[in-house]
Amino acid sequence: MSMIGEYLRVTAAELEQAIQDPDWALGFAEEVQDAEEETELASADARHFSTYKSWDLLRFLLARAEFPVNVIHGEEPFAEDWGYGPPRYLRPERVRLTAEALRETSYAKLISGVDPAELTSAEAYPLGGSEPGSLERGRPWYDGLTQFFEAVARADDAVLIWLD
Repeated sequence: MSMIGEYLRVTAAELEQAIQDPDWALGFAEEVQDAEEETELASADARHFSTYKSWDLLRFLLARAEFPVNVIHGEEPFAEDWGYGPPRYLRPERVRLTAEALRETSYAKLISGVDPAELTSAEAYPLGGSEPGSLERGRPWYDGLTQFFEAVARADDAVLIWLD
């Protein structure tokens, strides 16, 4: 089974409901995922976004760059476990900070000076970081994550984050 990074855009009211009723939130997340699964929405138009298996590569790169927000795991837990640990959230002000920081940090800047062997040493999931092109496999997910967070920030919404 694979570990997949998941994001769900929620309004302020939906965030409060999720905090109060995590079971509702899980059901809501599954409904949105199912509804969007058949469509090919642009990252900026979607309520659900996934970094798939690239979440740990992105975590490694963002930590190395001292990114100001934990955009991979989220910051504030609100439930017990949604797969691989508790889901967390980012409130709108943290989403805005995330969007700004992602916009200011190009992927080229993020991977600049990184030796692919560092990924193997760090045991970044999925393994195979020293293979040619291993750093490039995160680019489309990083670009999509940037677009997703920019749209969420413009709407002044929050984000639920979990590994499934």
